[in-house]
Amino acid sequence: MQITAYLKTTCRWSNGVRAALAKYNLSYTEKDIIIHPEFRLEMEQKSGQPLSPCVEVDGVMLADISGEELEQYLLEKKLVSPSSVTSNAPLTSASCTH
Repeated sequence: MQITAYLKTTCRWSNGVRAALAKYNLSYTEKDIIIHPEFRLEMEQKSGQPLSPCVEVDGVMLADISGEELEQYLLEKKLVSPSSVTSNAPLTSASCTH
């Protein structure tokens, strides 16, 4: 499975996505859209919108997604099996303010 996550350096939703990926021990490429503005442009072109986080899983772009929504997608598509592992951060939270 190929995963690219467009995330902010510090953001509760971005941390939720990181936690969901860690919960299932999934390797992924992280593209920080704050440190590297060119990744924000890439994300906007691929997703068709400016909100983050966005996660691309095997060519499918999941735009403006929380960790909880990402986990649900992975389970529904049977890309992961249910896990009782506790994540190191909430998978869902209030959106980022910046």
